[in-house]
Amino acid sequence: MARRTHRVLSLLLCMAAFCGVLCAQTGKTITLRMMDGKTGRLIATSDFLARIDHQQTVHANWVTMNEDGTGKLIVPGDASLLSIRASYDGSTSLYVNCDANKDTKGVNPGPILDRWYSVSDILTKGVVAPNDCIGKKVPEKLQIFAKPGEFVFFVRRMNAIEEYRD
Repeated sequence: MARRTHRVLSLLLCMAAFCGVLCAQTGKTITLRMMDGKTGRLIATSDFLARIDHQQTVHANWVTMNEDGTGKLIVPGDASLLSIRASYDGSTSLYVNCDANKDTKGVNPGPILDRWYSVSDILTKGVVAPNDCIGKKVPEKLQIFAKPGEFVFFVRRMNAIEEYRD
């Protein structure tokens, strides 16, 4: 009898440990809002490309589109940094993130650089990426705020020179 009780308790302990590991590996949900850098309008797309922790692997399958046009991104529980881009018109043409322009100003134009954001900051405070697609004076319609768990970023289409180079 004691041996059977010991087995049952051991089995329950193993199950509890296994469930704890599964819960620790569940993803974190982030709401994505992609905005036009000039007009401030929401761009509804399901063609998001997510990368985490400076890895080269792109995860388009982590994002689903919500009814309101925003994206729902589920990143792994251990992700610490996030970079988001998107393509348009169902093609391989990528939007240029307006925060990437800042990194290449005054430099010979080259590849567009990705900017990385802290997943914990997005989850706790919400993050609005810089919008360098406009001048220094930010119009009122572009003064956007993020709620905790929300990442807002601005984009523009590639110009002819960038498309040629790409």
